[in-house]
Amino acid sequence: MRSWNFYDRPGFDKAGHLRTNKVWLERQIASDSSRIVPIWRSRNFVADIENPRLTTVPMNKSIVDDSPVIVFLGLFNDTAHFAVDLSHYEKPPFCDSGRFADLRAIGTLLPRDESSLMAFARAHMTWHKRHKFCGCCGAATKSKNGGHVRVCTNENCKTSCFPRIDPAVIMLIHDGGDRIILGRKKTMLAGQHSILAGFVEPGESLENAVAREVFEEVGIEITDINYHSSQPWPFPANIMLGFTARATTFELNVDYNELEGGARWFAKEYLRNSPENDTFRLPRKDSISHRLMREWMET
Repeated sequence: MRSWNFYDRPGFDKAGHLRTNKVWLERQIASDSSRIVPIWRSRNFVADIENPRLTTVPMNKSIVDDSPVIVFLGLFNDTAHFAVDLSHYEKPPFCDSGRFADLRAIGTLLPRDESSLMAFARAHMTWHKRHKFCGCCGAATKSKNGGHVRVCTNENCKTSCFPRIDPAVIMLIHDGGDRIILGRKKTMLAGQHSILAGFVEPGESLENAVAREVFEEVGIEITDINYHSSQPWPFPANIMLGFTARATTFELNVDYNELEGGARWFAKEYLRNSPENDTFRLPRKDSISHRLMREWMET
């Protein structure tokens, strides 16, 4: 049975066939049974920050009409759910019954299907915020198809824009024995290390991206490149494509512009006994990096 990555277990029906049904969507927006998934400045709404769960609010026509963006997410427990952007409020509604939290801070505490729905909502709001204008002619765009398309308002253009994701490869590089390479960026928590990663370039295969990124960041050659799994990472708009590979050269030549905190080989036994403090800590638990490392350590 497949083991799911965080933000990757859609326990809801995205109901893509209903996105173009304008009459049905309008009826759901007018229905008291529909639910709002509020988003405020890239934060998700939860009732209890210590024990977070997906927290929705009843459909509110005035809130919807006032929102710059509304997205039909799908059917969760057979009920229509809509993400609604509240970012234009200095103090958002509903704060008397909960608070808005960064999904990265609460993701591991949520049931997988709920965190997936919240990530889906967050990702859409980010895309809408970044694509208000046409990339072809510069005219304003408008939302269509339940918030899953933006269309240029210029009658001579009418270009359609679809939600964008940026593919990145992330790879566990081992020596064929009990060592892997970990690096460190200045944006990480104190002591935190992770496996290597980088964006896929246009006209490049995933396997070539893996080999190129490894050579650019630590200067070694690799072989036996194998795909593991993928993970949506809506922070802000990535899809992480996980790989493993075996090094054929072992002396590292670190690019400190990429890995400001350096990179080196780490033994499996050291990682199994990670102190998890400011001297050394593993990647965040909701990341595919953490999963790849954990599975390797358990072999």
